[in-house]
Amino acid sequence: MRWLVGLIALLALATSAGAAEQELELSLDGRTTLATLRTPSSMGPDTPLVVMTHGTLAHKDMEVIQGIAKALEQRGIASLAHTLSLGLDRRKGMYDCAARHDYVVEDAIAEIGAWVARARGMSRLVLAFGHSRGGNQVARYLAAGETPPVAGAVLLAPVTAKVEADLRASYAQTYGKPLEPLLELATKSISAGRGGEWMDVPGFIYCRNAMVTARALASFYGPDAGQDTAALVARVKPPVLVLVAAKDTVVPDVAASFASLAGSGGGRVQLDEIEDADHFFRDLFADDVADRIAEFIKRMR
Repeated sequence: MRWLVGLIALLALATSAGAAEQELELSLDGRTTLATLRTPSSMGPDTPLVVMTHGTLAHKDMEVIQGIAKALEQRGIASLAHTLSLGLDRRKGMYDCAARHDYVVEDAIAEIGAWVARARGMSRLVLAFGHSRGGNQVARYLAAGETPPVAGAVLLAPVTAKVEADLRASYAQTYGKPLEPLLELATKSISAGRGGEWMDVPGFIYCRNAMVTARALASFYGPDAGQDTAALVARVKPPVLVLVAAKDTVVPDVAASFASLAGSGGGRVQLDEIEDADHFFRDLFADDVADRIAEFIKRMR
């Protein structure tokens, strides 16, 4: 069995021979955002290029993003994985909960758009990819414009309206204080033109005892139809592949959320479940994801 494992490793190395990895920078609204471009040895204008957006407070180098990007490279598909700035310059790694939070959900739309524009200068076949909350942000980006900016999109275990509603409903249980008075205060500050006013709150997203601006709190916890990822996807024109983790405990209702959409629409929205995978698609599940994306691209051509 060891000789077989060794042979597989050698074949993987051979496949990657000549592949390239490059760090890129992009200036947007006075901040520099970072990305990693991975290209196969045969990279050319017709090589598919996947622009990858990570999940909540995460980054381009997290395991799920890197694993899938490398698996795509082995299948002749390039990737451009970027880190959302979340209001910071040259942000790297997970967002530090001790830092102040001043960003809104919609900030991601412009950043995804900027990286897609960069990608379109390298490839004629650009796809958008988003994991978890990144999946919702990719859907927001696609729904924001009338002209399809990409050839297609892949949403990997995207957050759903129910998951967002459950997070709001469990705020008091999680952080010990009710959300409603905080949200009311934030809304009043925004109405008075003080959206940048700082608030000391018991919790924000995954962070305890956080300092956040009123606009940030309202953006993530206020009423927002854009939190319904399936409804956004129903409005967009490009084909969309939605991948479900069978053992996902973070967003357990992806399949239920997209089932009716995938069942109607002439196959524009495809729903596929990866058996035994959890929300982060570790190890060999990254290969399963890459296989599904490669087949999706093949059907698009």
